[in-house]
Amino acid sequence: MPGCDIGMAPVIIGAGLAGLMTALRLAPLPVVVLAKAPLGEGTSSGWAQGGLAAAIGADDDPGLHCADTLAAGDGLCDRDTAQRITAAAPSAIETLMRYGVRFDHRDGRHALGLEAAHSRHRIIHAGGDSTGREIMRAVSAAVRATPSITVVNGRARRLLMADGAIAGVLAVAAQGPMLLPTGRVVIATGGLGGLFRHTTNPSGALGEGLALAALAGATLSDMEFVQFHPTALDDGGAPLSLVSEAVRGAGAVLVNETGARFLLGTPGAELAPRDVVSRAIWGQLMLGHRCFLEARSLGDDFGRRFPRITARCLAAGIDPARHPIPVRPAAHYHMGGIAVDPGGRSTVPGLWACGEASATGLHGANRLASN
Repeated sequence: MPGCDIGMAPVIIGAGLAGLMTALRLAPLPVVVLAKAPLGEGTSSGWAQGGLAAAIGADDDPGLHCADTLAAGDGLCDRDTAQRITAAAPSAIETLMRYGVRFDHRDGRHALGLEAAHSRHRIIHAGGDSTGREIMRAVSAAVRATPSITVVNGRARRLLMADGAIAGVLAVAAQGPMLLPTGRVVIATGGLGGLFRHTTNPSGALGEGLALAALAGATLSDMEFVQFHPTALDDGGAPLSLVSEAVRGAGAVLVNETGARFLLGTPGAELAPRDVVSRAIWGQLMLGHRCFLEARSLGDDFGRRFPRITARCLAAGIDPARHPIPVRPAAHYHMGGIAVDPGGRSTVPGLWACGEASATGLHGANRLASN
């Protein structure tokens, strides 16, 4: 079994936004990024339509952002973690801009959108509904330009242990098995939506990183908390295309085939927390109804504001400016994962986790949109 000539560098398993940002933050320390697909491809990060939540508006502050996060989490968030991360969000936006991310502007300022359960317009987008693609473009370019980061295409199969601590990663690449000796591993493999029949995640999002950690003895937490996005395009696709929350933030409403707005009596209506809206749509489906996003009030402006969603709808024979969009809930985000402390450390010496693969306590039972 050949070894990989990269010494004992830390290994980051996963090449989505969490993994790549970890590699960039560790520079100039040499690191290895183990990627299942070519850099920038095949990740949930790149598929993200909605933006990033950060209290950067004139009428906003991190305290309000934190309060919204705690409310959406149904009382199960870790307050200290939520306060720390919402306070850091504005500087995270600045960091992404330094890496070359081109966020949307209006009248010389960031164009901030509104999403479910937010009390302020605080969602910053890029390319309308192409935020993830733009962020991954810029961050991938930064990784390629950083000499201390080595990207290896392969799939992790096992975490190797010695005396109860991490000793290496066994992986499989196109050329065969590969051994990456290391005492430091970061799991950044994303979620597990691909396990569900209806999901907005790439089909490869199967929770493999969680399985690797569990087999190594790491504690997992909050595994039962899977968030379903209320509005996936109900066109029979697999996976389903997301119809971003930003569409409802722009004024679209939810109706059944009779035209009835079934969320009118719900606090927040279409912009109630995701679990509330998902259950309401599911209830309609169980009664034999179909559910639609009625966005025709946006007219031809829909295509300008949401070009990717428009293209996917048109491919399914739906013109959002002239037809209601059929939607259904789909598995979208996993709040649980590998239990970590505030520094991202798991219960196994030498093993860290970040991003959706980690359970930090930020999201509680229900992630606030765009957090």
